[in-house]
Amino acid sequence: MRLRRIIVIGAAVTAVLATTAAVLPGAPADRAQPLPALTAPALAARYAADARMVAQFLDFNPQGQGLAVEVIGDLALARRVAILVPGSDTTLATFDTRGTASPGGGAQILAAQARRLDPGARLAVIAWLGYQTPHTLSPAVMTSGDAGQGASALRLLVDDLARNGHQVALLCHSYGSVVCGLAAPHLPVTDIAVFGSPGMDASSVRALHTPARVWAGRGASDWIGYVPHIQFLGLGFGQDPTAPAFGARLFGCGPGGHSGYLRPGSIALRNLAYIALGEPGQVTR
Repeated sequence: MRLRRIIVIGAAVTAVLATTAAVLPGAPADRAQPLPALTAPALAARYAADARMVAQFLDFNPQGQGLAVEVIGDLALARRVAILVPGSDTTLATFDTRGTASPGGGAQILAAQARRLDPGARLAVIAWLGYQTPHTLSPAVMTSGDAGQGASALRLLVDDLARNGHQVALLCHSYGSVVCGLAAPHLPVTDIAVFGSPGMDASSVRALHTPARVWAGRGASDWIGYVPHIQFLGLGFGQDPTAPAFGARLFGCGPGGHSGYLRPGSIALRNLAYIALGEPGQVTR
């Protein structure tokens, strides 16, 4: 996928506020706040802080359920890129509305956790809603049709990143792990981590045909553990990725449920941040 022109959220928000200010009565102005010291060290610190908070869109499409590809961090300077691939019932309307269970919120907290673990790391995190996700209560959620379309789009993004020298890790939640499983064969990524996974449409790590480190984790309270891991007449996604027979590297996720993997302070978040950073030796198994 050719990376489309960057759309900065701040520009859109500023335009809306400017338009609103022109037609509505203004509130009393707050007292002007002092500017930061205009010394080189002070400005460098301010610019560095701003850069860490920058969120940009590589792609945005409001049609239908909507598509969005948001970058947290400086992609131009990043050495590693972690792509967060969401599961079912994720739309543009829920991209940022469910806290860390949303792609946008999850990417923000993952990037913040990675900075705490390694302040000097050159890591960018991408919240990737690059496909039309199925509804949880629909027959489509038991088939790989939507996942196949998502895998094709994901492969294009990863290939683009790899050609530009980035090391890529895929972090795939729930139905998003089906997308990652279909995209995996010979994909130039260093790590594929699935969590809350119904399966990867594969019987084992070997069947994924990937040189990447493949990780799997599941919270103790995640209902996905009760879903039958079968594959019959196009329904289901095969072996449980956390099963020993699958052959993935298991990582600790603690007691959390299906939507709690990226909650601040969780074992799962810490481990996923280390996987994103490319530090497998720090992951608790």
